[in-house]
Amino acid sequence: MSHSTVLEAPATASISTPGGSVSDNSVTESVPARRRDPRWVLPALVMLLVGTGVLYLWNLGSEGNANSFYAAAVQAGSESWKAWFFGAIDKAASITVDKPPASLWLMGLSARIFGYSTWSMLVPEALAGVASVWLLYATVKRVAGPVAGLIAGGLFALTPAAVLIFRFNNPDAVLLLLVVAATYAMTRAIQDGKTRWLVLAGVALGFGFLTKSGQALLVLPALTAAYLVAGPRHLVRRIWQLGLAGASLVASAGWWIVVVLLWPASSRPYIGGSTNNSPLELAFGYNGLGRLFGGTGNGGGGAAQGGGPGEATPASVARVACCGFSGMSSAWRSPG
Repeated sequence: MSHSTVLEAPATASISTPGGSVSDNSVTESVPARRRDPRWVLPALVMLLVGTGVLYLWNLGSEGNANSFYAAAVQAGSESWKAWFFGAIDKAASITVDKPPASLWLMGLSARIFGYSTWSMLVPEALAGVASVWLLYATVKRVAGPVAGLIAGGLFALTPAAVLIFRFNNPDAVLLLLVVAATYAMTRAIQDGKTRWLVLAGVALGFGFLTKSGQALLVLPALTAAYLVAGPRHLVRRIWQLGLAGASLVASAGWWIVVVLLWPASSRPYIGGSTNNSPLELAFGYNGLGRLFGGTGNGGGGAAQGGGPGEATPASVARVACCGFSGMSSAWRSPG
């Protein structure tokens, strides 16, 4: 391929072959040549991302501690690495929040670096929103062009629920970022058939599981079906690639659970939200089947096995301790 040809019809790395042609069906069957974006696209994207950042960061200090339950865990994580790793709500690491700790890791690191404050806790959430808008734009652009990508990113950024989520310290901000990242990776995999994108999608959903358990997996059937139907490789290879993606998901979701199971229970915090101090019960009980059918797990403040709704559990005592009675109603109703 001559230099002049490359300038006229730039090709992506996935379809460039020595002496090959852009029109080679064996290479470009599912990966069309990328066209250069119009000059206005980059400024428009910058305006979208800057505008999103301003929207999510404006007067962020007014949020205070946001959800006091998670704020206590962020502050504890900024003072104790043990509390940070387990997602404990206190520096002594006596009990964890009722979710896996991945979202707390980001906020806790920020608070440790810059000192605990509303800004150091919530800025990572706002930046997760900006990153989500960018990834959504990039995903839609690859399928429908830059105009559609900018529209999709703008609508997402302005959705009232998104504005609330990315200005708060519930796990949903990081969860959304990871789900959008998995969707972007799967879109790339469908276009070029490279296994690495499938593995990255699995890793993103795995860490989504470490953010809010089974809620991260709600998109898994759709993403799997999309690659099975639209992937560029032979069916057997597609199934093998999806197996690797599944392995990466299990590994990235399961390593923390394995560490907690192997850690002596006497020297780690009680797993809040569980009824038996088990991360498996937390993941597949309260945060799993309990989210679908109700009545499983103590809900981070509900009844333990055999107990009534008014009985104290480790997690309910923890909510009272960290939030205070004056903030109990809002903390208890929080969907996080």
